Amino acid sequence: MNRKTLVLPAVVGLLAPVLVACGGAEGAAGGGDAIVVGTTDQLIADAGAAAPLDPAYAYDTGSWNVLRQTVQTLMHAPRGGGDPVPDAASSCSFTDKISQRYRCTLRSGMKFADGTPLTVADVKYSIERVLKINDDNGAAALLANIEAMDIKGDHQIVFHLAEPDATFPYKLSTPVAGIVSKKKYEGGKLRDGFQVDGSGPYTMTAHAKGDAVTRVTFKKNSSYQGDVRLHNSEVQLRIYPDAKEMGKALEDGVIDIATRELAPEQIKKMHEKPKGGIALTELQGLSIFYLAFNTEHPAVKDKAVRQAMAALVDRGQIAGQVYASTAEPLYSLIPASVGSHKNAFYNEYGEPSRVKARQILQKAGIKTPVKLSLHYSKDRYSGTTAKEFGILKEQLNASKLFDATVEGTDWTTFRTAHKRGDYPVFGLGWVPDYPDPDNYIAPFLEKGNFLNSPYVSAEARKLIPQSRRQADRSAAAPAFARLQEIVATDVPVLPLWQGKQYVASRIGVTGVERLLNGSSDLQLWELGRGEQ
Repeated sequence: MNRKTLVLPAVVGLLAPVLVACGGAEGAAGGGDAIVVGTTDQLIADAGAAAPLDPAYAYDTGSWNVLRQTVQTLMHAPRGGGDPVPDAASSCSFTDKISQRYRCTLRSGMKFADGTPLTVADVKYSIERVLKINDDNGAAALLANIEAMDIKGDHQIVFHLAEPDATFPYKLSTPVAGIVSKKKYEGGKLRDGFQVDGSGPYTMTAHAKGDAVTRVTFKKNSSYQGDVRLHNSEVQLRIYPDAKEMGKALEDGVIDIATRELAPEQIKKMHEKPKGGIALTELQGLSIFYLAFNTEHPAVKDKAVRQAMAALVDRGQIAGQVYASTAEPLYSLIPASVGSHKNAFYNEYGEPSRVKARQILQKAGIKTPVKLSLHYSKDRYSGTTAKEFGILKEQLNASKLFDATVEGTDWTTFRTAHKRGDYPVFGLGWVPDYPDPDNYIAPFLEKGNFLNSPYVSAEARKLIPQSRRQADRSAAAPAFARLQEIVATDVPVLPLWQGKQYVASRIGVTGVERLLNGSSDLQLWELGRGEQ
């Protein structure tokens, strides 16, 4: 989940809305003045994930959407997109020419929501805590380049980076760099449960049933000092088990807004038969979905098997039959809407071809049909993944080159199993931490990568740090072009589609077009009622 001029031209104007339905009555959903937002992103605290809202552990969109509202960072993404701007800090900048030393000055008089003073020592403590815990699920890797931190006086902190990194301001604006108090968060231990304490725009209260949150109430933090301007004093985030229930709640007036994730058929229906009083806003999406490979698993260890799959898969059929107008075929890890994108897989394999796939396998001496199991999470990604994997299975088996089976598993089991290396092939979605090409490449290819993948490209691991030396991100384009070619040749991952983002809202709610930032994280403070 993530950020970047380092913002590229394609990202400017990211949140321009397209209104496809309008009219009807106004009024607060569910009564009262609180704006009510629906989501299907689950927040669960169980034995496998006891601390879903700890910045040192959280690394999914649902958790980050809570932390964005409550835990402040030195920098944050501005409302219109572009370079990060100071939030808890009054100023931040590199102090050298090679992007290796970064200095921030904390605002004066800062306080946590409980009234406790927030100092530059808390900033240092919070980041040291994340790096010390270094949880396998978390995003500590985003901060791993920090070699040392020096406190200067009462308000300044200097970050010394092990290697130059022009994307560091974006990493510093993500929730993993959230500022917490040592009174509430132990230094070497995760904070279990659903409580969050910070200095962000809102305080929060989680309402849970069993081990799952059903509703989060956000209230304006009167102690907040930062860049954000709040257009409301209270927002409720209601969590639904699926898109169908969320859509009904919107139609019934129980919620004001339906966000992640509306199902493709719901979006299609809203386009074709708009309902009075409900507007559908299209926002540019930066999410992708891909197949990942355990490149040490016997079934896919030979890259010829992975290349044959790349030559066979029909992305257009998947996007058209499963996602309709809500997704587009993707031929690179870097989406087409992000600078430095290159159609590397199309350039390498062209249109889906059984002939080419057969030639690849024959040349490598691979006996066919190749037995293969494909795995996916059955309770994530709008519930459409089962249909997608059914089509993938049909495409592979119809070629007579593969004998593929498909298995869906609940997210908690799925996540643990794929990181353990149990699955030869599995499907995952990715929403960027920051919309720079670096964040579509490094998390998959670096040492200690998000996938826990055994795949290693020595060339890629040289190119990634080289690309980060470029303060002008367009100058890094040649490195990213080559990195995309490496991925297309070795196929440690297989990109399938790039998603669009939609938000449905009741008439009378304002700020919907600014609800999501460049990483599809919620900015609840942008919502209001009536004219602003």
